[in-house]
Amino acid sequence: MSVTRRPYVLLVILFLLVIGCSAGAVRTTPEPRGAAGPEAVPLAVEPVVPPAEIPGLGPETRARFPGTARQALVVTGLGPDSNRSSVVLYSRDDPARGWRPQAGPWPAHNGMEGWTDHHLANDLRSPVGVFGLTDAGGRLPDPGTLLPYDEEPRFAVSGEGFLGEPLEGSFDHVVAINYNRTPGTSPLDRDRPLGEERGGGIWVHVDHGGPTQACVSLTEDRMRELLLTLDPVKDPVIVMGDAASLAR
Repeated sequence: MSVTRRPYVLLVILFLLVIGCSAGAVRTTPEPRGAAGPEAVPLAVEPVVPPAEIPGLGPETRARFPGTARQALVVTGLGPDSNRSSVVLYSRDDPARGWRPQAGPWPAHNGMEGWTDHHLANDLRSPVGVFGLTDAGGRLPDPGTLLPYDEEPRFAVSGEGFLGEPLEGSFDHVVAINYNRTPGTSPLDRDRPLGEERGGGIWVHVDHGGPTQACVSLTEDRMRELLLTLDPVKDPVIVMGDAASLAR
């Protein structure tokens, strides 16, 4: 190497040393593994709330519901041999929310001797089960129900009930319970698909102040409210029985 180039080479070496030292002075601090930022906060997870079920109904009873039912009139007897019961109307307009009370509770009467899983004609017990509500009628004109309504003088009734109370007006308004009957017919229809020995003509009707043969009875104002609320588009059903039977 010539003497004239030696200062130039020394300058290059000095420059490289300076650059190397500067680069070595740059340090980075890695982020903690899994951190999303300097102030990362875990995301809140909303709890999944299942659709509400109707209180007091067990799995066997719920399994009898048609999948299309969005109205349910629940009649809960005070005991297997009691003729008094409580009625609540439920609706299911939003499947995600489930069943919600729509009206009630209302006091009611049922069969004189209470309830049975195997109703027979004249046993004075109301049948336990889930039945459709498709047809209405009565001695008085239709109050404005969406159900098919048969206004017919033959709904007139007289005489006395089990407690000596007058029966007049009991069938001013009725809703047929689809136990041992053909849906889509007048409540007065006498067809009995299960046979005459299994009874029939079981209705929701106006209360006369005492037990029934096998029907469910509501006060006149509640009966009219029920007629105005039931909607055939919602495939209404009646769920009826003593509390222990419905809880199965």
